[in-house]
Amino acid sequence: MWKLDRRAFVAACVAGAFALGPAAYAQDVNLEGLLAPGQLGEKSLGQADAPISVVEYASMSCPHCAHFDATIFDAFKLKYIDTGKVRYIFREFPLNAPAYAAAMIARCAPADRFFDVVHAYFRSQEQWLAASDMKAALLDIAKGFGFTEQSFDACLANQALFKAIDDVKSRGAGFGVQATPTFFINGKTFRGALTLEELDKEIEPLL
Repeated sequence: MWKLDRRAFVAACVAGAFALGPAAYAQDVNLEGLLAPGQLGEKSLGQADAPISVVEYASMSCPHCAHFDATIFDAFKLKYIDTGKVRYIFREFPLNAPAYAAAMIARCAPADRFFDVVHAYFRSQEQWLAASDMKAALLDIAKGFGFTEQSFDACLANQALFKAIDDVKSRGAGFGVQATPTFFINGKTFRGALTLEELDKEIEPLL
């Protein structure tokens, strides 16, 4: 049984309406508060003592988030994360039921496969969102990471996990997140998808 809390069943696939354009930014947020780990634990890449932190709040059903993941993330990782300049933190901000489901599966995967699952769902987003049987499409991808139908269903029925992800979203809202993707670069808020050039513009002066 594909069980999600009824609060997750909002209008499907609305993420595209939320982007506010590249590099739009609001006020800074308290960096110490932003970087304090939540109860679910952080999913991060890079050195813990990197001089720059980049936090991304994303929805797995958001096309702008998928575009960033597919076209920018690898180059960003190579240039900044792998070189020890940036610690990158990914946080869930699901906008609809499919996004909750994909986020839950990523959290149920082995810890060292979390980002692999995230990339897999983002980079096949158009296919599984458009599938006539979305659950089957999500399951087919999950099987590549060791899930069975039983473990997949058990993950989606885990109401404690659903609430924990919902709490990540609520905490993000407390930092002013309303849309996806939203980035924080050392506490400075950027709403909308960022290009590598825009990331360069903000990161390089901080190094």
